[in-house]
Amino acid sequence: MEVKVSDLKSSKILVVDDNQVNLNVIEATLHSLDYHNITCIKQPLDLIKLFEEQSFDLVLLDINMPLMDGFAVLALMQQMLDSDTLPPVIMLTAQVDEESRVKALEGGASDYITKPFNRIELLKRVSIHLENHHAKRLLKSENDILDQKVRERTAMLEKAKLEIIYRLGRAAEYRDNETGNHVKRVSLIAEAIAEELGQDREYCQLIKVASPMHDVGKIGVSDTILLKPGKLTDEEFILMKGHVKIGAEILSESDSPMLKMAYQIALTHHEKFNGTGYPHGLKGQEIPLCGRIVGLADVFDALTSERPYKKAWSTKSALELILQQKGEHFDPDVVEAFLKVFPKVEAIATQFVD
Repeated sequence: MEVKVSDLKSSKILVVDDNQVNLNVIEATLHSLDYHNITCIKQPLDLIKLFEEQSFDLVLLDINMPLMDGFAVLALMQQMLDSDTLPPVIMLTAQVDEESRVKALEGGASDYITKPFNRIELLKRVSIHLENHHAKRLLKSENDILDQKVRERTAMLEKAKLEIIYRLGRAAEYRDNETGNHVKRVSLIAEAIAEELGQDREYCQLIKVASPMHDVGKIGVSDTILLKPGKLTDEEFILMKGHVKIGAEILSESDSPMLKMAYQIALTHHEKFNGTGYPHGLKGQEIPLCGRIVGLADVFDALTSERPYKKAWSTKSALELILQQKGEHFDPDVVEAFLKVFPKVEAIATQFVD
């Protein structure tokens, strides 16, 4: 990865030394190789304000200074600057002992040069560290661009996946709910309930994308039964109830967490808290939470929606039934969460009206 010479020469270099003569010599040495963006500091305490106002590409730092020595400056830089703005540091000092060298390098210094320094050596090391610093910044910038593209592409794929899921749900709902908004409303209502119940973000997202497939098994139900305007006979209702097993079969044997939850929802969203539901008569906590949540969301939206075989109930009537069935058809905790998020439910119903 090539760094432009112009970027190197315009690098912001900070020189910290309490001796003005040393500052003049170092600055002149840097100027000799066309480095012109140089800041010289004699008082280390001034660095606090300086680091708050600007960033640097390289720091040349003395060790022996009053009030705040070079080791303290290194610690200050580690504290004030994050990894993206922390520049390389070359310790430029008269101390030649091994202990100081090791302490400087362990404290965050990138290099260590003893005074009096060799001009060529100093400029070469400055050049090397600036090239590395700019290369890292350039690489990070390119990585950030790639990460953004990946995020955008991932978002597009997630949007496409959700669209496919909604359309799969609509394939089952289309014959008695032409707009397909039922699956969207159930999806968003279920997500809101899960959030209110304190489920983590992953769970809430899963139930949002899995719940549209709760009635996918209706694909296998005859139009004669599905669109019958009157009450179903006992035999017809048995066939109608078969949609949960058909849906579960369609969604079974997948390694996808989303399809695993969709399988549970399709199979259990008609179970009842008191054990009188179908297909297996599960009771209470035996019913997966996702089934209990979607079961309530589905019933509420079905009640308040018009279908070929019924008129839409009023919101008040639907709420009264849900409260009556608290602890019977529905999990009491799910009912309470539903009531708390009901303003969201009403907003969802308004946004995705049939």
